[in-house]
Formats: sequence, structure tokens, C-alpha cells
Amino acid sequence: MQLKKIAALIALAGLSGSAFATNGYFPHGYGMKAKGMGGVGIAYGQDAMAAATNPANMVLVGNRWDVGVDYFRPQRDATITGSGFGGFFDGKFDGNSSENYFVPEFGYNKMIANNMSLGVSVYGNGGMATDYKNNPFAKYAPPGLGVSEHAGVDLAQLMIAPTWSYKLNENHAIGVSLKIAYQRFEAFGIQPFGGISSDFTKLTNNGHDSSWGWGIGLGWTGQITPTVKLGATYQSKTRMQEFDDYKGLFAEKGGFDIPENYGIGMSWQASPQLVIAADVTQINFGKINSVGNPLRFPPGPGQLLGNRNGSGFGWDDMTVYKIGVAYDLNKEWTLRAGYNHGDQPIPSSETFFNILAPATVEDHLTLGATWRLASGGEVTFAYMHAFEETVKGSNSIPAGFFGGNANLKMYEDSFGVSYGVKF
Repeated sequence: MQLKKIAALIALAGLSGSAFATNGYFPHGYGMKAKGMGGVGIAYGQDAMAAATNPANMVLVGNRWDVGVDYFRPQRDATITGSGFGGFFDGKFDGNSSENYFVPEFGYNKMIANNMSLGVSVYGNGGMATDYKNNPFAKYAPPGLGVSEHAGVDLAQLMIAPTWSYKLNENHAIGVSLKIAYQRFEAFGIQPFGGISSDFTKLTNNGHDSSWGWGIGLGWTGQITPTVKLGATYQSKTRMQEFDDYKGLFAEKGGFDIPENYGIGMSWQASPQLVIAADVTQINFGKINSVGNPLRFPPGPGQLLGNRNGSGFGWDDMTVYKIGVAYDLNKEWTLRAGYNHGDQPIPSSETFFNILAPATVEDHLTLGATWRLASGGEVTFAYMHAFEETVKGSNSIPAGFFGGNANLKMYEDSFGVSYGVKF
């Protein structure tokens, strides 16, 4: 219970604004050093945040702690075109009434033997947030319903990962993390969907609800040649408590589990100064009913919002490709750069409900650097730009909502800084 209290305090203080993440609703990487390299980290652990990507790397990191914060600024908007009644529902809607977010991170690792470590990594696992001051759904509401002026969602997820890592021999390490998750959610201004909800009182405008859950993370890292490392990692589905206040919105009566994800990675020490690393990861968004179910209108038997087979966001599974480089310029400075690509998960037929969650970006460019101080500490910087991407709807607004299409657009920037110490 004490751990839960600590996590809740971190979540409330550090996740007061949600992270609108970049690979679907996951971040492009964990830890500032990895974020500066496109998010790579499966075969290249660099700090005490390594367990977030591959728990096996903690024993290779050694004794250290790191603390940091990422400033995140997404820009998102939606356009409705071709609607009925001569375009009565058409319009352009700006989702940026809230646009500045801060995402904290903390890691600690301790060698308890020459070949074994215990540590913990605490980090924002992802989220989504929109705030439309001009509610794009308002005109769909019957007169007198009292639709909110604003519409949007606010999802934030925080992960606490106690980690055990062990060197099997000189070249191979394994690790396991208990992934303790805390998440909170709010929806507002979506009253017009009440006609397809199993419980209108638990659909919208109920403030923030929160839930806890857990999963398991596993990892392996191997030194295959003197200059090449390989790695593999798997994180189980994180089973979360239901959002009781939104059991008329999310499938399975408020269910919102965190999807399983897994990947492989490689790092190559190309020269004494240069490391090149690459990861491929898979995120199974489509296996979570509240995320993967399509918008069902009109709903069939058992398909009202909140039912197991009720409407969701229609997201597909996602494969993400990451590549990064790190170059030791001198004893004081290491420079980093990276690229991250994942085909966005929203089908063109599912853009209407995803006005609430326009996770459209695909391509990310990152830069980073670490400055090693004379005192022994390290200051690390990381910048990310996710290039603007538009998803155009294709018959995406059902006839029952008077037809037309919703087009989604977003781009993002983030800048993070962390401080770390070896001990």
C-alpha cells in the first residue's frame, strides 16, 4: 500500500498534464539518453531507466540513479467535411486548449553482487489528451441535452518497475520487472454518443477516475561479438482495474488494459567513439477491446458502448522501427541523434471517434547530448519532433450521424532534461 501511495503522489504531481505519446499512445522511448536516439534501448542500456525498455540491461548499467522531466507539446486538430443538411456539421476544430504537458521519470539501480542488481524505474508509460474549446460533437446533440462547451479526453499512465537483473556469464544477461501501473482518465463533452451507450450516466463528464494494475516485463541481452550486442524484450498485457466512472464508454464495463508489447534490438560499437543501435517493437493495441473495437453504428446486440463488443477507437496493432547513434565527442560530451517510425494505428474508416485521440504521427527525428560534469554527475538533454501527419476519413462518419468524413492532423515537439549520477 505504501508503494501505491508513493506512485499516486508522483502521478498527481508529475502527470498533472497527460503525455500525448507518439507511437500510438506510447512514448517514442524511455529515459533521456534513449529518447535522444530515437527511443532505442533493447540492446543498449545507458541509465537507470533501462528497465522500462529491457530489464536485462540494468545489471550492465551498474550503480546509478537518474531523475528527469520531459516537456511535451502536441498540436492536434480535426476537420469535418461533407456532412448532411448542406454541411451543417462541417467545421474545423482546434484540440489545443490544453497543450503543455510535463512527464517525469526516475530510476535507481544497485549492484547487490558482481553479477546481480536490483533497481526500480518510474516513468510515464503514455497517454492521450485533447481539449476542443469548440465542441465538434455539439451539433449532433438533441436540443436541451446540455452538451459541454469543451470536448476531449485526458488519459495518463504511470509505470513503476521494480527490477531484478542477472549476468548469466560474461556475455549474457537476463532481467525481470514487475510492472505496477497507475492510470487516470477523464472524458467530457461527448453526450451525443449517449444513444449508443449502455449507461449514459457513466459515459462522460464524471471527472477523473483512476485504476491500478500489473504486468510482467522480461528481457535478455547478449554480447554476440566483441562489438555487437543483441537484445530481446517482452512485456505482458498489463491488466488494469476498470474505470467505474466510465463503464458506459469503454468496453468491458470500463476496461482499459495496457497492451502487450515486445521487440528485438541490436547495438554495434562501430568505433571507440561511435555506437549505432536499432530496435523493432510490436505494440498490440488492437487486442484491447476498448482501443481496438471499431465504432459500431448502429450497434448490434451486445454492442452498446461499455459492452464487451461495444465501440472503441478501432486502432490497429503497431510495428515501430527505431535507429540511433551516440558519438563521444570528448571526455565531457556525448552527442546523439535518432529516427523513429511507426505507421499510425487509425484506419481511415475510424476517424470520427478518434477526434478524441488523433494519434496520427508516424515519423520522429530526435537529437540529444550528455554533459559530464567535473563533480561526476551527468546532465542529459533530449529533443524530439514528430512531423505533421494527416489521416483523412473514408466514409468515417456513420449515416446515423449524418455522414461525411472526419480528417485528423497532429504534430508534436518535446524537450527533456535529466540528471544522473554513478555511485
